[in-house]
Amino acid sequence: MSPILLVEDNEIFRKSLREMLEYRFPEIEIEEACNGEEALRKLETLNAELIFMDIRLPGMNGLETTRKILEADSTREVVILTSHDIPEYRAAAFGSGASQFFTKGNTRSEEIAGFVEAFFQERGSARALARETCP
Repeated sequence: MSPILLVEDNEIFRKSLREMLEYRFPEIEIEEACNGEEALRKLETLNAELIFMDIRLPGMNGLETTRKILEADSTREVVILTSHDIPEYRAAAFGSGASQFFTKGNTRSEEIAGFVEAFFQERGSARALARETCP
């Protein structure tokens, strides 16, 4: 199964998301990047099909990073995670090629886990069996 890449500058949120995903999907490798430049470097060797991306990152923002990722490999899927649920951010996210938009404060871990489960089932990757409960 291909790894997941988390691109998030907020270490607490990034670690929390990683822990939830590791608990729910113990067989999936999860990698982290704290900015867009690091994400692009990691993706040179990391075969991640699914990428969770924050919009507001230091240096290159998440929208620009998303465009660059998808220009290099359009088979990857980028999910935007942001604290700002405003129409302009949604439009910009989808305009950059993101396939999904989640708001950090309003999205439950079950929604993210359900999305990940469906993603890997649709891709025909090794079956991702989610655990039923959160830690």
